[in-house]
Amino acid sequence: MSGTSSPEAVKKLLENTQGDLRGLSLECRKKFPPVKEAAESGIIKVKTIAARNTDILAALKENSSEVVQPFLMGCGTKEPKITQLCLAAIQRLMSHEVVSEAAAGNIINMLWQLMENSLEELKLLQTVLVLLTTNTVVHDEALSKAIVLCFRLHFTKDNITNNTAAATVRQVVTVVFERVVSEDERYKDVIEQPVPVPGNSNRRSVSTLKPCAKDAYMLFQDLCQLVNADAPYWLVGMTEMTRTFGLELLESVLNDFPQVFLQHQEFSFLLKERVCPLVIKLFSPNIKFRQGSSTSSSPAPVEKPYFPICMRLLRVVSVLIKQFYSLLVTECEIFLSLLVKFLDADKPQWLRAVAVESIHRLCVQPQLLRSFCQSYDMKQHSTKVFRDIVNALGSFIQSLFLVPSTGNTSTTVNQTGSNTSGGTASAQTNPGMLGMGGGVTVLPAFEYRGTWIPILTVTVQGSAKATYLEMLDKVEPPTIPEGYAMSVAFHCLLDLVRGITTMIEGELGQAETDNQTMTEGTSSPTQSSEQQDSQSVSDQTDKELVNRAVWEEMVNACWCGLLAALSLLLDASTDEAATENILKAELTMAALCGKLGLVTSRDAFITAICKGSLPPHYALTVLNSTTTTLSSKSYSIQGQNVQMISPSSESHQQVVAVGQPLALQPQGTVMLTSKNIQCMRTLLNLAHCHGAVLGTSWQLVLATLQHLVWILGLKPGIGGALKPGRAVEGPSTVLTTAVMTDLPVISNILSRLFESSQFLDDVSLHHLINALCSLSLEAMEMAYGNNKEPSLFAVAKLLETGLVNMHRIEILWRPLTGHLLEVCQHPNSRMREWGAEALTSLIKAGLTFNHDPPLSQNQRLQLLLLNPLKELSNIIHPDIRLKQLECVLQILQSQGDSLGPGWPLVLGVMGAIRSDQGESLIRTAFQCLQLVVTDFLPTMPCTCLQIVVEVAGSFGLHNQELNISLTSIGLLWNISDYFFQRGETIEKELNKEEALLQKQAEEKGVLLNRPFHPAPPFDCLWLCLYAKLGELCVDPRPAVRKSAGQTLFSTIGAHGTLLQHSTWHTVIWKVLFHLLDRVRESSTTADKEKIESGGGNILIHHSRDTAEKQWAETWVLTLAGVARIFNTRRYLLQPLGDFSKAWDVLLDHIQSAALSKNSEVSLAALKSFQEILQIVSPVRDSEKPDTPPAISVPALLGAMTATGLGRSFMRTDSIGERIGRYNESEPPVIDEIEDLNLWWAAWNTWYRIGSESTKPPITCEKLTFIPSQPFLTALIQIFPALYQHIRTGFSMDDLQKLGVILHGAVSVPISSDASPFILPSYTEAVLTSLQEAVLTALDVLQKTLRIPLSLKYACPSESTWKLAVSSLLKVLSIGLPVARQHASSGKFDSMWPELANTFEDFLFTKSIPPDNLSIQEFQRNESIDVEVVQLISTEILPYANFIPKEFVGQIMTMLNKGSIHSQSSSFTEAEIDIRMREEFSKMCFETLLQFSFSNKVTTPQEGYISRMALSVLLKRSQDVLYRYIEDERLSGKCPLPRQQVTEIIFVLKAVSTLIDSLKKTQPENVDANTWAQVIALYPTLVECITCSSSEVCSALKEALVPFKDFMHPPAPKVQNGES
Repeated sequence: MSGTSSPEAVKKLLENTQGDLRGLSLECRKKFPPVKEAAESGIIKVKTIAARNTDILAALKENSSEVVQPFLMGCGTKEPKITQLCLAAIQRLMSHEVVSEAAAGNIINMLWQLMENSLEELKLLQTVLVLLTTNTVVHDEALSKAIVLCFRLHFTKDNITNNTAAATVRQVVTVVFERVVSEDERYKDVIEQPVPVPGNSNRRSVSTLKPCAKDAYMLFQDLCQLVNADAPYWLVGMTEMTRTFGLELLESVLNDFPQVFLQHQEFSFLLKERVCPLVIKLFSPNIKFRQGSSTSSSPAPVEKPYFPICMRLLRVVSVLIKQFYSLLVTECEIFLSLLVKFLDADKPQWLRAVAVESIHRLCVQPQLLRSFCQSYDMKQHSTKVFRDIVNALGSFIQSLFLVPSTGNTSTTVNQTGSNTSGGTASAQTNPGMLGMGGGVTVLPAFEYRGTWIPILTVTVQGSAKATYLEMLDKVEPPTIPEGYAMSVAFHCLLDLVRGITTMIEGELGQAETDNQTMTEGTSSPTQSSEQQDSQSVSDQTDKELVNRAVWEEMVNACWCGLLAALSLLLDASTDEAATENILKAELTMAALCGKLGLVTSRDAFITAICKGSLPPHYALTVLNSTTTTLSSKSYSIQGQNVQMISPSSESHQQVVAVGQPLALQPQGTVMLTSKNIQCMRTLLNLAHCHGAVLGTSWQLVLATLQHLVWILGLKPGIGGALKPGRAVEGPSTVLTTAVMTDLPVISNILSRLFESSQFLDDVSLHHLINALCSLSLEAMEMAYGNNKEPSLFAVAKLLETGLVNMHRIEILWRPLTGHLLEVCQHPNSRMREWGAEALTSLIKAGLTFNHDPPLSQNQRLQLLLLNPLKELSNIIHPDIRLKQLECVLQILQSQGDSLGPGWPLVLGVMGAIRSDQGESLIRTAFQCLQLVVTDFLPTMPCTCLQIVVEVAGSFGLHNQELNISLTSIGLLWNISDYFFQRGETIEKELNKEEALLQKQAEEKGVLLNRPFHPAPPFDCLWLCLYAKLGELCVDPRPAVRKSAGQTLFSTIGAHGTLLQHSTWHTVIWKVLFHLLDRVRESSTTADKEKIESGGGNILIHHSRDTAEKQWAETWVLTLAGVARIFNTRRYLLQPLGDFSKAWDVLLDHIQSAALSKNSEVSLAALKSFQEILQIVSPVRDSEKPDTPPAISVPALLGAMTATGLGRSFMRTDSIGERIGRYNESEPPVIDEIEDLNLWWAAWNTWYRIGSESTKPPITCEKLTFIPSQPFLTALIQIFPALYQHIRTGFSMDDLQKLGVILHGAVSVPISSDASPFILPSYTEAVLTSLQEAVLTALDVLQKTLRIPLSLKYACPSESTWKLAVSSLLKVLSIGLPVARQHASSGKFDSMWPELANTFEDFLFTKSIPPDNLSIQEFQRNESIDVEVVQLISTEILPYANFIPKEFVGQIMTMLNKGSIHSQSSSFTEAEIDIRMREEFSKMCFETLLQFSFSNKVTTPQEGYISRMALSVLLKRSQDVLYRYIEDERLSGKCPLPRQQVTEIIFVLKAVSTLIDSLKKTQPENVDANTWAQVIALYPTLVECITCSSSEVCSALKEALVPFKDFMHPPAPKVQNGES
């Protein structure tokens, strides 16, 4: 207003007003003098005011009646020109607000007159408007008069006036109400005492209202009166009025000024009392009207609904509901029920259309809908309005499909083409909805059972922009285009869903954040605030409970109707966008229901989407079977009487894929349309975004996806992702290019879906897992009993889910793996294979995943992860076990270092493989074990080492593959090596563990239980290893036994020193003797049947061709091994306390083996016997020169001393040192007596063996077992070693026994059958074995006898050496011929020097005969010596050419020595005579001579022997002669001893005989040397001539005579080779 009150503006106003007055006086000068005068006085008045007052405007207003008067008079002239001028002037004054109330009243009266005279109607309206809008001076009667004036002008005949007046009325009504608003604004701070309003007594009780409000009240009340066709109270002077205009005005007031009605009780009262009844009354024709009912049948004619009124009523209702719902709860219930009724099929189309538009207006206001729900649906005994609205929309949509719309039937006719039974073919050829030929674009539409309804774009999403509710100018009902109502109803549904879900989800989110802030706030320090907080928290929860109840009610009220309608529309939709919207609505509803935990409704929406994804008839069977078999709940729409329409059979969708249904007996193929794929994507979207709220309906979702995936032919790949696979069974899967491009996307979304499971909370995740498991169970059911390709969807997805949830794998591991283990047991191989693939992938991923805390610190988790791997061992299918083992192998390769507490499980898996499980399995498992032994022993806890031993042992026992068994024995050796090298650390760790276990056991009050308990844990480990090898030593397969045996004895030999002393007791009794017992038992009971071949085409040597023979080998090995341990570890075993008992047991084993009827075993037993008898000196000979030379260990044992696997022994030095120390310690540690007892025990055993084996059989049965020659040989060989130790107590009795055995041994017959090697020429074979036996006997006896023989007189008893020599003679007489015969073979090489030494030691003993020896005795002894020489002359020398030269030389020298008598100084003269052993030397000489006469020289060798004999003889003769001459000269007159005389005579005779024989011999046989020697004798002979003895002389004469033949004339010198 500053503009109008500025000085310039005021000045201008004054000027203009004066100008107007001047103009007026000019115009009225002639015709209307009174007016002229008034105008002129007015000018003066204005000037005066201007001059006198500072506030000119106020003064003007005060005097406005006078100022205005001339203009009013001017209007009264009714002259157009004057009137216009006056009205303009009045308007100027009004616009400057210088009009008083009185002046205004006068103006209105003047205007009224003009109106009644129909003058300047537009100007009038303008003036009224200016008057009322510029100020508030007009009220009450004046105001009502002004308003009536406008109304009156509205009903004139002039169109322009009409319309202008209508607009003015609207504006004026608005102004009236705006004044109320501003009035309230002015007084809002003044708190006034409310005056009690009297009841209904007086409708015009408005005394309490302020002026503006009062005017508005009166106006509004009269509008109601007018619409109701009653007389107005306030608007006096109204002549006519239309309902339509009245309703429009009511609507605009209600819509624009709700606050007036809400703030003033009076107005509220009007609403309730006047407006609502009016509306309801006016609606009656619409309610009663039924389209198509004949009027004649009803008694009174029914008023037809009138479109303009009906439509305006609906607008009013919309406003009432929107703005005054809270005031008019009951009334609104009625209005809403009416709206619902207007949708009925029997109402006119236009009515249904506007009703739908009205409902749409409500649907975009979720808060309003929420209020409906709270006020009606949640109250008892109240109409379920909200539910009814939604259901009505659903029914409305259904009715549009079922009843063809009147008037537009033409379009449906075109549809019959695609409705024929032609099915898919016609649908494919005619995808266009209107069959109008080529270039027509396909309209978006719904098409259902032949009814085709186009989809029109009616409104923007979320706004209810109505079309027909806005047709305020139409009087006749419009024709509604086809599809309009459907499109609006469709949008209603979409907006309803969108609104509700947005609202509820927003509030839900708000509630959640509030809760969070609350809970965070509760941790405040002060007590009081805590109380406050808890208070507010409880308020919060109450509020939330209330809210939740509302949300749930809203959803429960609407979901059935929505679902029915949306499902139908989904089925009918042919437009991708529409389908998308429907699916989106279903998806948001499903998600909302899920969030609110409304399971039934959630599942129903999901089922709808699922059904949409699958082909029409397919869907029902799957989802119904899903619902029945998988859960007891039914997914039907519970308790709601909404008609569900089954999907239509034909479809106008493009078919994009043809595939096999997933069923037990697939009947034909099924087709997927693009809509199915669209639904599938929605389903994926739902699962992806709202997985957390799906809960149990995961089952539905996944079942559907599984079927779709199957139809589309997607197959699982690595990690469980589905990839487009090849068509499995024949070319049944046909995919169009459209869907081919979609497939990777779908497959990708599918994978993403399961990847996003990592964001689900634990409970939802469990739902997902459970659903997958039940799906998988179903797939397993289907796959039973047939070998068709199974559906692997569930298994693949379980794998995917597990892999992405590794960070919290613990919570789902058990259900997940539990199920996969079941899958692994399935008979269908493909299914099983995937189960195992999934399980092993999960385990591997779980172990490699970076857990927090890491696995190394979370043993429980590690064991949890590995456990299923162990469980797989209970499954019999080899393919699964192979996967399991491959997994173990990969785990070892990647995680081997960090398995820690998981080792027992992993090892258990390898150990669980049984022999009957096929070679490849065993091989793979064994590969794992090898890896463990080579790489991982140091990283595993020592407590697991025992398990490794067990497992390795178990592989040894597998009988599938010999190589594996043998290699596993090798592994056991490696393991023992490892134990040996890491002994100290292992021992420490084990002891620590043991202490822990002991403590635990004590706490529980139980005894610690483990094998070999009292032994320390490290020793137990060794004992387990030995026990395992022991088991392998009695394996049915000979090769395994052999290898195990060698390894066992090698390990004990190499590493036994690590054991505690006390543990040896266990080794001996529990391991070694136990083994011996078992071997002995198996050997004695072994089968004697011949084994044809060793499997395949391996030939078996005849020495191993029966089980018995093979066991014999084992027995041999075992016995030898045990014996060796006894031998090498005696220093450890002897202090054990029961050594003698052990010794007896060992001897018993040796005896039973020796007496077994198998020559190999018996021989080996003796060899073992030999070995343990050298126990005392396992030291080198050089250290103890005084012990007799040891018998060399037989070859078999020699081979065994190198350990089985070609490793050198460890710590041999230390053993050697210990033994060394042992031997050096002067007083032997071992008790002498005990030692003796051991030896005597051995002797008794030897005797028992000998006497048993050499006893001739009593009966002559055909199959008598004859001990082999080598056996007897070995037996006899044992005696010397044994004898060393028992000789001190060896009695005649024992000697007797020995003799018996020796005799027996020599006289055992040799049968060719008994020979162990039956060779083709068995004369030779027999000879070989015989000669070996006898030779060895010779060998051993001469060694045996050499001792007593060399001692001779020093022997403790005389009989000893005599017996010995008689034995020797006996043996030699038999043995020498054999030895000679085979001399060249070299087998006897060692015997000859021995024999020579023996002879020499005996014949020329170092010991002196005892003094008391009688002459007879001496002669008897001499006769024995003579006998020996005789043996030499008969058995040895004649065969010199068969005997080694050295030996013969030794014999010759010996004979030589024998025939030379040297006096012993100790002899007295008297005795010399006898003691000279004359007989003996004579014998020697004779033999020498006799040998020299060998003239039948056949070989050069023989010639050599003769030459040697001659030269000895000649030398001998020369010596004797010389000595004789000497003696003769010295003795003088004394006769020489008889002895010497005889000798010289003998020599002389010999010389003559020699020369004789030389002459007889071929000259070339005698070499020049010999002649020279003979001739050299001549001078010596001549010397002898002086001898006194006549006998000598005669002999001399005979000797000299032959020399004449040497006398020749001297020959000439030889020159140049010629004489």
